[in-house]
Amino acid sequence: MTDQPIRRALISVSDKTGLIDLAKALDARGVEILSTGGSAKAMRDAGVSVKDVAEITGFPEMMDGRVKTLHPMVHGGLLALRDNDTHVAAMEEHGIGAIDLLVVNLYPFEETVAKGAEWDECIENIDIGGPAMIRAASKNHAFVSVVVDVEDYDKLLADMDQHGGATCPKFRRKLSQKAYARTAAYDAAVSNWMADAIDLDAPYRRAKAGTLAQTLRYGENPHQKAAFYTDGTNRPGVATASQHQGKELSYNNINDTDAAFELVAEFDPAETAACAIIKHANPCGVARGATLTEAYKAAFNCDSTSAFGGIVALNQTLDADTAREITGIFTEVVIAPDATDEAKEVFAAKKNLRLLTTGGLPDVRAGGQTLRQVAGGFLMQDKDVGFIGLDDLKVVTKVAPSDEQMLDLLFAWKVAKHVKSNAIVYVKDGATVGVGAGQMSRVDSALIAAKKAERMAETLGLPEPLTKGSAVASDAFFPFPDGLMEAAAAGATCVIQPGGSMRDNEVIAAADEAGLAMVFTGMRHFRH
Repeated sequence: MTDQPIRRALISVSDKTGLIDLAKALDARGVEILSTGGSAKAMRDAGVSVKDVAEITGFPEMMDGRVKTLHPMVHGGLLALRDNDTHVAAMEEHGIGAIDLLVVNLYPFEETVAKGAEWDECIENIDIGGPAMIRAASKNHAFVSVVVDVEDYDKLLADMDQHGGATCPKFRRKLSQKAYARTAAYDAAVSNWMADAIDLDAPYRRAKAGTLAQTLRYGENPHQKAAFYTDGTNRPGVATASQHQGKELSYNNINDTDAAFELVAEFDPAETAACAIIKHANPCGVARGATLTEAYKAAFNCDSTSAFGGIVALNQTLDADTAREITGIFTEVVIAPDATDEAKEVFAAKKNLRLLTTGGLPDVRAGGQTLRQVAGGFLMQDKDVGFIGLDDLKVVTKVAPSDEQMLDLLFAWKVAKHVKSNAIVYVKDGATVGVGAGQMSRVDSALIAAKKAERMAETLGLPEPLTKGSAVASDAFFPFPDGLMEAAAAGATCVIQPGGSMRDNEVIAAADEAGLAMVFTGMRHFRH
């Protein structure tokens, strides 16, 4: 492969950002420009010399623009091998001119779907000619440069200037790879939309695509390469947040910050302030309060040791008082819907602390899918959007929870949904007081959570652990009474769990004997 001069370009774009500047720059470099429809008009109106594709094909645009570039005069110009005598002879015989540069961005299909358009409008925004030309030019990148992203316009001109009006092989290879990735992502968007639109839960083939947000220094560990990609859904969170200070987020920062913000979004900011502190994707403290400061303090007092170097998520605008409280210990990331100028000034003194604002909270009941890779494939499932309210609870014990206990039970249930299984969560007065996560035995989770509460009682100088008189949530049913009895020994007085064990009657009898109030949800929240 050698440098290839750009003498003739075909430009046909839906997104006309930067179009005129590019066209003028190419025109000034003596490049002949072919174009279609709106792109041609925009360039002509700007004083750029343009030839319509219809002039070289001999056919007008037809069928509402569905047919305009699907022609041998176009595809021959893109696909011909310039060093192949047979190809060159065919070009000469049929009057096919070489096209050295293709600049195309596709019909806005993803944007059309995102705005909730009807089926017919979405179908009409599926580009046909664009992907066909992109794939043709990409295949022939030994001779043709193909640009599909506005951000590459300046890079194209720079490479041409560096190589005397030509592009170099290395640059064309990069453009080709990006072009194929774009058409792959486009087709993935179409196929996934269509699967959802026709209620196809498990299509035979499933494609996923992303756009690079940033390269990362490393992955979970320094020897692992990593990068962060966005999927275009624009869900409020770490992928769409604005970073106000601090160094770049790491792989683990991004993972933990996502877990923190998704958890705190469970709590409606119109009803209560809430704070979640996350360490290694598990909550080490979650609380609600009359103010964010109050919520942060209560969350911190669940496990102050684990909170060191953690991630703090808030469901309301960060204020200066809460910011000052957070700076009391080292914190990696703070994420909130917004932050006051005063709060930003407080954090400015902590150069290593990252502050992210999102402009809103994600809808925890919105659908979607989650994906996890396994050897040889991947698992895909619906997001866990299961919701349990007061009316969904079934009292199964002789003693019914009080209104105050019900509030704590539902709070504990929301938190348990975001704790790795097996999960046990103790809550008292709207704050976690013990969290047991990721154990092979539910009994061990109950013991670990209780032990943490005992240590915090010593730290806080309390006469007894805050698990005394608490509510406890289990993400899945108690298969035996033993786990329930450990919770009772820790001081829990009421329990929320899915139910559904073959030994539910034994567990209920044990709860009655211990004087516990217990409710069943009929829903579990495994999180692996």
